[in-house]
Amino acid sequence: MKVAVAGCCHGALDKMYETLELLQRRHNVRPDLLLCCGDFQAVRNEADLRCMAVPAKYRHMQTFYRYYSGEKKAPVLTVFIGGNHEASNHLQELPYGGWVAPNIYYLGYAGVVRFRGVRIGGISGIFKSHDYRKGHFECPPYNQQTIRSAYHVRNIEVFKLKQLKCPIDIFMSHDWPRSIYHYGNKNQLLKMKSFFRQEVESNTLGSPAASELLQHLKPTYWFSAHLHVKFAAFMQHQTNSKEELPKATKFLALDKCLPHRDFLQIIDVEHDPSAGDSLEYDAEWIAVLKATNSLINVTQTSWNMPENNGLHAKWDYSVTEEAIKEVLEELNHNLKIPCNFTLTAACYDPSKPQKKVEPVHTINPQTTEFCAQFGLTDINDRIQQTKEEGSVRGEHEEEEEEEEMDSIGSAEEPSEYNTDNSGFSSINPDEIMLDEEGGDEDLSTCSVDPSPDHPPDFSASFSDIRIMPDSMAVSSDDAMDSTNEELEKSGVSKQVEEKSLNERPLKRIGGNENGNSGIKKIKRRNQAIYAAEDEDKTE
Repeated sequence: MKVAVAGCCHGALDKMYETLELLQRRHNVRPDLLLCCGDFQAVRNEADLRCMAVPAKYRHMQTFYRYYSGEKKAPVLTVFIGGNHEASNHLQELPYGGWVAPNIYYLGYAGVVRFRGVRIGGISGIFKSHDYRKGHFECPPYNQQTIRSAYHVRNIEVFKLKQLKCPIDIFMSHDWPRSIYHYGNKNQLLKMKSFFRQEVESNTLGSPAASELLQHLKPTYWFSAHLHVKFAAFMQHQTNSKEELPKATKFLALDKCLPHRDFLQIIDVEHDPSAGDSLEYDAEWIAVLKATNSLINVTQTSWNMPENNGLHAKWDYSVTEEAIKEVLEELNHNLKIPCNFTLTAACYDPSKPQKKVEPVHTINPQTTEFCAQFGLTDINDRIQQTKEEGSVRGEHEEEEEEEEMDSIGSAEEPSEYNTDNSGFSSINPDEIMLDEEGGDEDLSTCSVDPSPDHPPDFSASFSDIRIMPDSMAVSSDDAMDSTNEELEKSGVSKQVEEKSLNERPLKRIGGNENGNSGIKKIKRRNQAIYAAEDEDKTE
């Protein structure tokens, strides 16, 4: 089975699908499945644009709305995860995954599905330590904090994925697993992206949560995006016992969807010839969702997942064969995901722009049906209930306070300003959040290679094998970087370069200079990005 993998497409669906059609005409290669590693931007209308964490001047309507309205249909089954530049209000409707348009499926906050017997998993968003232990509490309309925290990875999603025992064939994350750069051609990476050097050398580039999943799941393939540079690595995992067969992961990070960029990759994946052509639920994953349903948190309270530390009566939520059989029986052994896409918001109409439309918190019928079928908590329904309960409590507290103030004759006049600051943190609201968030400082897209006309020949071949320690600690021996030059020679997959795209590269924006050393570090990276983008604009 041929699988196409794309990096950040930033809403340019027409151009991405045109590239696949060009591939078929020129090389007679037709992918059976398209995977997108985040920053998909499923923007339906102007309200969705306002829920994307990008500066207003970069909020341009791309082409997804044509697929949402039914004007167009994706020519190939497309499965994607969320990144850090998404219409968060739209994706939030589908926390367990679902169809955002006919033939385009979102994996949810975290998810596992099957296609032709191939097991595909993924986790949406990017890692930020200050939100990692919180629940999914955000809902539209977002404020300056929640519009970003909405796409931050949470520990409960990582915990769920770590309950899986059956092998994963393909896994996707938006940001890279931390330390992955030490298992590929690191020197070549730093030649292309010199401003990564400090983070690479300090081993702070990438997601520690993704590294934890990589170590646990050991998938055959792992695909990422986010940093807008193509990079390949090959890791051989340590075995837990002498009886266990050694496992290895082929990692590939994809570039962004722009002219002269190698943003698409075709791989051949072994599949089950007897399997159907429909996207299917994964029975073990459904069983894990059922087992962990009681752990759902929709508050800002930070908490740790259960672990074997003497503080929890139960810490192992992996499922038995019996639990998996129960799921199969519930579905009558029919795992096909229903094609139950429904419109939940008005679609953009170029002839009737609606610039003042406000985003609303929506319960998606797909999620309602999914939760009812498997006995799961509808996260958005729980959020709404929590808000209503909080509102009622707030009214009672205000009444009691007024009565107390009246009794002493010193009630103040009500303020004309909204005094609800529950959504605010100690972070300076005037500060641009992106610098503080490290890799998240890019509000639109990332950097551009120095020479767009001659992109580096950095193939997805995997010839450098390094043993991954349990802790994913960095090896002090960098001599193997020289052997990574072999990465460019063996060529396990076909690369596609689309030169008809005309997207304008979007800028990063800088932050407040009065921050700590981390902010200065990111500012230096931004300067390099600006320089690269300026060169790209002259082409």
